[in-house]
Amino acid sequence: MKQLVLTLIGKDKAGLVEQLAIVINNHHGNWTASNLSHLAGFFAGILQVEVAEEHAEELTAALKQITELDIHVHHGVESNLNEHKLLKFVITGNDRPGIVRELSSVIKHKGTNIVHFESSKQSAPNWGVPLFNAIATVELPAGLNKEEVVTALESIASDVVVDVETIN
Repeated sequence: MKQLVLTLIGKDKAGLVEQLAIVINNHHGNWTASNLSHLAGFFAGILQVEVAEEHAEELTAALKQITELDIHVHHGVESNLNEHKLLKFVITGNDRPGIVRELSSVIKHKGTNIVHFESSKQSAPNWGVPLFNAIATVELPAGLNKEEVVTALESIASDVVVDVETIN
């Protein structure tokens, strides 16, 4: 089976997910994973599809016919992700410009790899100031203690709180 990674964006409207699902199904593909969002009036996402080699070209051509979405098809490659070394960090702090750069810099310099990252800005319930919230799944390198990463992330600012969830 061939793994395809699709990136897509288009003006949001009802029915886009269904349209994608129909095209994938009609061309022998299997929708295996996705992250889809409404962002500032646009529908944006990334999804993984598996398809038999003999149907990959036909599926790719059919996806390009969806005129409401700008779709790019990438061919997946072998991944060496160590599922037993994954941690999920839930990070909360006052929102400010540069917070994602600061967090990602700490994560990179500790030798960890971000596998999944999602973030949002919302109003704090009782204060009305904007809060930044992120969920980062990272792969720890051998020999790195998760507490080292938590301490480094929390040292960015006094208002940053990091909770850790072990995966598996």
